Amino acid sequence: MTENKGIITFGGNPLTILGDMVKVGDKAQDFTVMSNELKPVKLSDYAGKVRVLSVMPSIDTPVCAAQTRKFNEEAAKLDNVQIMTLSVDLPFALARFCGAEGIDKAATLSDYNGHDFAKKYGFLIGELNLLARGVIIVDQNDDIRYVEYVPEVGNEPDYDKALEALKSL
Repeated sequence: MTENKGIITFGGNPLTILGDMVKVGDKAQDFTVMSNELKPVKLSDYAGKVRVLSVMPSIDTPVCAAQTRKFNEEAAKLDNVQIMTLSVDLPFALARFCGAEGIDKAATLSDYNGHDFAKKYGFLIGELNLLARGVIIVDQNDDIRYVEYVPEVGNEPDYDKALEALKSL
Protein backbone atom coordinates (compact mmCIF):
# COMPACT_ATOMS: atom_id res chain seq x y z
CA MET A 1 0.00 0.00 0.00
CA THR A 2 1.32 3.41 -0.98
CA GLU A 3 2.06 6.09 1.63
CA ASN A 4 1.72 9.76 0.72
CA LYS A 5 3.19 12.01 3.42
CA GLY A 6 2.38 15.66 3.87
CA ILE A 7 0.10 16.04 0.83
CA ILE A 8 -2.83 16.52 3.20
CA THR A 9 -2.83 18.37 6.51
CA PHE A 10 -5.09 18.68 9.52
CA GLY A 11 -4.76 21.94 11.44
CA GLY A 12 -1.64 22.58 9.37
CA ASN A 13 0.01 19.35 10.54
CA PRO A 14 1.09 16.93 7.78
CA LEU A 15 -0.65 13.56 7.63
CA THR A 16 0.20 10.19 6.12
CA ILE A 17 -2.35 9.10 3.54
CA LEU A 18 -2.46 5.37 2.92
CA GLY A 19 -3.61 3.82 -0.31
CA ASP A 20 -3.30 4.60 -3.98
CA MET A 21 -4.49 8.10 -4.83
CA VAL A 22 -6.50 8.16 -8.05
CA LYS A 23 -6.46 10.65 -10.89
CA VAL A 24 -8.73 11.75 -13.70
CA GLY A 25 -8.74 9.13 -16.45
CA ASP A 26 -8.25 6.13 -14.14
CA LYS A 27 -10.78 3.31 -14.20
CA ALA A 28 -12.79 3.29 -10.98
CA GLN A 29 -12.12 0.22 -8.88
CA ASP A 30 -15.08 -1.50 -7.31
CA PHE A 31 -15.18 -1.39 -3.51
CA THR A 32 -17.46 -2.60 -0.74
CA VAL A 33 -18.76 -0.44 2.12
CA MET A 34 -21.68 -0.82 4.52
CA SER A 35 -25.11 0.78 4.29
CA ASN A 36 -26.95 2.22 7.27
CA GLU A 37 -28.85 -1.08 7.33
CA LEU A 38 -25.55 -3.03 7.72
CA LYS A 39 -25.73 -4.40 4.19
CA PRO A 40 -22.76 -4.42 1.80
CA VAL A 41 -22.89 -1.80 -0.93
CA LYS A 42 -20.57 -1.69 -3.93
CA LEU A 43 -19.75 1.07 -6.37
CA SER A 44 -20.96 -1.36 -9.07
CA ASP A 45 -24.40 -1.46 -7.43
CA TYR A 46 -24.97 1.92 -9.09
CA ALA A 47 -23.59 0.90 -12.51
CA GLY A 48 -24.96 2.98 -15.37
CA LYS A 49 -25.23 6.09 -13.19
CA VAL A 50 -22.82 8.92 -12.63
CA ARG A 51 -21.51 8.49 -9.09
CA VAL A 52 -20.31 11.27 -6.82
CA LEU A 53 -18.09 9.97 -4.04
CA SER A 54 -18.29 12.60 -1.32
CA VAL A 55 -15.57 11.59 1.15
CA MET A 56 -15.25 12.93 4.70
CA PRO A 57 -13.74 12.13 8.12
CA SER A 58 -16.87 12.13 10.33
CA ILE A 59 -20.51 13.14 10.01
CA ASP A 60 -20.34 14.52 13.57
CA THR A 61 -18.29 17.57 12.55
CA PRO A 62 -19.73 20.81 11.13
CA VAL A 63 -17.74 20.71 7.87
CA CYS A 64 -18.70 17.09 7.15
CA ALA A 65 -22.34 17.79 7.96
CA ALA A 66 -22.32 20.79 5.60
CA GLN A 67 -20.71 18.71 2.84
CA THR A 68 -23.34 16.00 3.22
CA ARG A 69 -26.21 18.50 3.18
CA LYS A 70 -24.82 20.28 0.10
CA PHE A 71 -24.45 17.15 -2.01
CA ASN A 72 -27.82 15.78 -0.84
CA GLU A 73 -29.45 19.05 -1.94
CA GLU A 74 -27.67 19.05 -5.32
CA ALA A 75 -28.47 15.38 -5.97
CA ALA A 76 -32.17 16.14 -5.88
CA LYS A 77 -31.73 18.37 -8.95
CA LEU A 78 -29.93 15.84 -11.16
CA ASP A 79 -31.07 12.80 -13.12
CA ASN A 80 -29.11 9.55 -13.24
CA VAL A 81 -26.71 10.64 -10.48
CA GLN A 82 -26.01 8.78 -7.25
CA ILE A 83 -24.32 10.58 -4.38
CA MET A 84 -22.30 8.19 -2.21
CA THR A 85 -21.23 9.87 1.02
CA LEU A 86 -18.34 7.91 2.53
CA SER A 87 -16.80 7.99 6.01
CA VAL A 88 -15.63 5.54 8.65
CA ASP A 89 -18.49 6.52 10.94
CA LEU A 90 -20.51 3.57 12.11
CA PRO A 91 -23.70 2.99 10.11
CA PHE A 92 -25.74 3.77 13.25
CA ALA A 93 -24.29 7.30 13.45
CA LEU A 94 -24.89 7.87 9.74
CA ALA A 95 -28.50 6.69 10.05
CA ARG A 96 -29.07 8.96 13.06
CA PHE A 97 -27.71 11.97 11.18
CA CYS A 98 -29.75 11.25 8.05
CA GLY A 99 -32.93 10.89 10.08
CA ALA A 100 -32.34 14.11 12.01
CA GLU A 101 -31.29 16.11 8.93
CA GLY A 102 -33.66 14.70 6.31
CA ILE A 103 -30.85 13.34 4.15
CA ASP A 104 -32.73 11.21 1.64
CA LYS A 105 -31.01 11.61 -1.74
CA ALA A 106 -27.40 10.77 -0.82
CA ALA A 107 -26.49 7.25 0.28
CA THR A 108 -24.42 7.54 3.46
CA LEU A 109 -22.00 4.63 3.57
CA SER A 110 -19.44 3.40 6.08
CA ASP A 111 -15.93 2.23 5.24
CA TYR A 112 -15.22 1.24 8.86
CA ASN A 113 -14.90 -2.48 8.17
CA GLY A 114 -11.59 -3.01 6.38
CA HIS A 115 -11.27 0.39 4.67
CA ASP A 116 -11.74 -1.16 1.23
CA PHE A 117 -12.64 2.19 -0.38
CA ALA A 118 -10.00 4.18 1.50
CA LYS A 119 -7.13 1.90 0.52
CA LYS A 120 -8.15 1.64 -3.15
CA TYR A 121 -8.68 5.39 -3.54
CA GLY A 122 -5.97 6.78 -1.23
CA PHE A 123 -8.09 8.37 1.49
CA LEU A 124 -7.05 6.62 4.72
CA ILE A 125 -5.35 8.93 7.22
CA GLY A 126 -2.76 6.69 8.87
CA GLU A 127 -2.44 8.71 12.07
CA LEU A 128 -6.19 8.97 12.72
CA ASN A 129 -7.73 5.94 10.99
CA LEU A 130 -10.25 8.35 9.43
CA LEU A 131 -10.88 9.27 5.81
CA ALA A 132 -9.41 12.43 4.34
CA ARG A 133 -11.82 14.86 2.69
CA GLY A 134 -12.43 14.87 -1.03
CA VAL A 135 -14.70 14.36 -4.01
CA ILE A 136 -14.44 11.88 -6.87
CA ILE A 137 -16.83 11.73 -9.81
CA VAL A 138 -17.16 8.47 -11.72
CA ASP A 139 -19.05 8.44 -15.02
CA GLN A 140 -21.42 5.78 -16.38
CA ASN A 141 -18.47 3.94 -17.95
CA ASP A 142 -16.55 3.71 -14.65
CA ASP A 143 -14.04 6.35 -15.72
CA ILE A 144 -12.91 8.81 -13.06
CA ARG A 145 -13.78 12.24 -14.41
CA TYR A 146 -13.06 14.51 -11.43
CA VAL A 147 -10.82 14.20 -8.37
CA GLU A 148 -10.28 16.53 -5.43
CA TYR A 149 -8.24 15.60 -2.39
CA VAL A 150 -8.86 18.59 -0.12
CA PRO A 151 -5.38 19.67 1.05
CA GLU A 152 -6.54 20.74 4.54
CA VAL A 153 -8.98 18.25 6.10
CA GLY A 154 -10.82 21.01 7.98
CA ASN A 155 -11.78 22.81 4.75
CA GLU A 156 -14.78 22.11 2.54
CA PRO A 157 -14.33 20.80 -0.99
CA ASP A 158 -14.67 23.08 -4.00
CA TYR A 159 -18.38 22.49 -4.60
CA ASP A 160 -18.51 24.72 -7.66
CA LYS A 161 -15.77 22.81 -9.50
CA ALA A 162 -17.25 19.44 -8.55
CA LEU A 163 -20.76 20.45 -9.63
CA GLU A 164 -19.45 21.96 -12.86
CA ALA A 165 -17.68 18.68 -13.66
CA LEU A 166 -20.80 16.73 -12.72
CA LYS A 167 -23.12 18.82 -14.90
CA SER A 168 -20.76 18.45 -17.88
CA LEU A 169 -21.36 14.67 -17.98
